[in-house]
Amino acid sequence: MTEREKMLAGQLYDCGDAALLSQWHRAKDLAREYNQTDSADTQKKEKILNELLGGKGEQLWITAPFYVDYGNNIYFGNHCEVNMHCIFLDDNIIRIGDNCLIAPNVQIYTAFHPTNASERFGQPKEDGSFAFCKTQTAPVTIGDNVWIGGGAIILPGVTIGSNVVIGAGSVVTKDIPDNVIAYGNPCRVVRENK
Repeated sequence: MTEREKMLAGQLYDCGDAALLSQWHRAKDLAREYNQTDSADTQKKEKILNELLGGKGEQLWITAPFYVDYGNNIYFGNHCEVNMHCIFLDDNIIRIGDNCLIAPNVQIYTAFHPTNASERFGQPKEDGSFAFCKTQTAPVTIGDNVWIGGGAIILPGVTIGSNVVIGAGSVVTKDIPDNVIAYGNPCRVVRENK
């Protein structure tokens, strides 16, 4: 099993794997190019997104700057908007449905680490340095017609249903069902969204 296969399966994997690092660097270069492209140059931005992302529907608008780990694990539906300064750590799949609005400074994480430091780093090398820390992942899924408020953080393994509003500054630690408004830290359902 390759390190990428382990990563996508949610097993402990080596972030320092040469093939993964190559993909990671490619994504960073594409994101930098996207972030430095003239705002009105929609053709160039479209070309970069087609290279960077795993898949996307029609009419995706991402305001720079936008940051990713691999990029190719991110999938958007149709008619989505991502505002500036969003961070998508896509070490596993991030799947976003149709008609989604993602406000500025939203962070979506799919990666996490063992809480025990010795499990996270292992034993030091002879020169006293450490290898890349051990990492695991869990996918994030966001349904259709979702609005994620500014500064929200979505943690690994979370599924957000359709027709949901997540309030600004929320930390989403658990699944959120369809048709609700939820906010807080930790994020909780506050009422139905009709």
